[in-house]
Amino acid sequence: MTEAVRILVPCGAIGAGFPESQVERGLALGADVIAVDGGSTDSGPYYLGAAQPKLSAAAVARDLRILLRAAARADIPLIVGSCGTSGTDAGVDWVAGIARQLMADDGLSLPMARIYSGQSVADIKEHLNAGRVHPLPPLGDLRAETVEDCTHIVGMMGHEPIVEALAAGARVVLAGRATDTALAAAVPLMRGLPAGPTWHAAKVAECGDQCTTAPRAGGVFVTVDDTGFTIEPLDPDTACTPTSVAAHMLYETADPFEMREPAGTLDVREAAYTALDDRRVRVEGSRFHLAEQHTVKLEGARPTGFETMSFTAIRDPHILGRLDSWAGFFRTMLVKRVTQTLGLGDDEYAFDLRLYGYDAVLGDLEPGDTPPREVGVMLLVNAPDQATATAIAKTANPLMLHLPTPDMRYLPSFAFASSPPEVERGRAYEFVLHHVVDSVTPTAMFRTELEGMPL
Repeated sequence: MTEAVRILVPCGAIGAGFPESQVERGLALGADVIAVDGGSTDSGPYYLGAAQPKLSAAAVARDLRILLRAAARADIPLIVGSCGTSGTDAGVDWVAGIARQLMADDGLSLPMARIYSGQSVADIKEHLNAGRVHPLPPLGDLRAETVEDCTHIVGMMGHEPIVEALAAGARVVLAGRATDTALAAAVPLMRGLPAGPTWHAAKVAECGDQCTTAPRAGGVFVTVDDTGFTIEPLDPDTACTPTSVAAHMLYETADPFEMREPAGTLDVREAAYTALDDRRVRVEGSRFHLAEQHTVKLEGARPTGFETMSFTAIRDPHILGRLDSWAGFFRTMLVKRVTQTLGLGDDEYAFDLRLYGYDAVLGDLEPGDTPPREVGVMLLVNAPDQATATAIAKTANPLMLHLPTPDMRYLPSFAFASSPPEVERGRAYEFVLHHVVDSVTPTAMFRTELEGMPL
């Protein structure tokens, strides 16, 4: 029988915050490893395209200091994945710099591994030419020109590079882009526990206490053993239930019963969820099917131009009862005014008009037809350079302040949110890679640097 592994997951993303008391509780429960995610694609392509973090250095440092101290005191490894939000090499270096300073301040000396997931254009083109790159729906075959357009490309690692770093002696592992589950799965798999319970436990725990009845800033504690896993919240006033645990397979998965990892597929069709008491849930029956071919998913972002945003609000009841008509009139008038004042054709720029409080989120799926009491109007302009984008937004300024519907006999006034209303957002990006590479080995596409190792 393999000894159980106890995993402390303090929150869904480092820098999001958690009570220090919950980490202390996890240590008291006998944690063998601390695993925490550092990012994802949830917040859009900017963070990958620009290689910039979403959260502040202060927020990441606050959480990281607590976890480094805890790992040192308990003599257990700390694993952080998708460093710097998108997992770029710059993101790994950014978190590593924070970690070095914190350890120096606290007199800690923990061997650290940096695992880089950045991919070069030349390497991806080599994989492409060798026929090792395959599209995921809904994209088609990858073109070399698309790869060349990307400012940054990362590969999404599984548990294997993390296990390799731990085996080399690392006590702090800072990984580039990784599957959210790989972080919690690494130590149980390294110690020989079965893949089915391990991957399922890691999936449920990936977002901290999102799998509980009261998801707030906090984490969970998972124990993986030979036949299944047990999960409980670190907050003593919160509970896991069979429903809350099972429901997490609905989160960010195309299939509620299966989830693909680089090494294979988690299958929870036969999983049974049992309440052990009013806070803990036991899960058994999860399986993992090894794939014939290990794969690494690619993520890449390319620039689309520069954006300027403007925001106003409408309270006029006449317009609110005719928003579709007003929005169509706005679009016609803006195109006309941009041609008149700037001499630009409508193929030289793009703009998006979003009516918040009406249909900005769901679009045509928005239910009901009752006129809203107020609507926020966001204009996003995209152009090849910032000056042009701002000039177009400024051209729209009078329309966003006073544009009536064609049947109105008075000039309405709208409410700008700021003065000036035009906000230059800089370079914009889009995701363009949703493909996998057939791995030569599970670690071949990743590079590990070790520091602070004993001689």
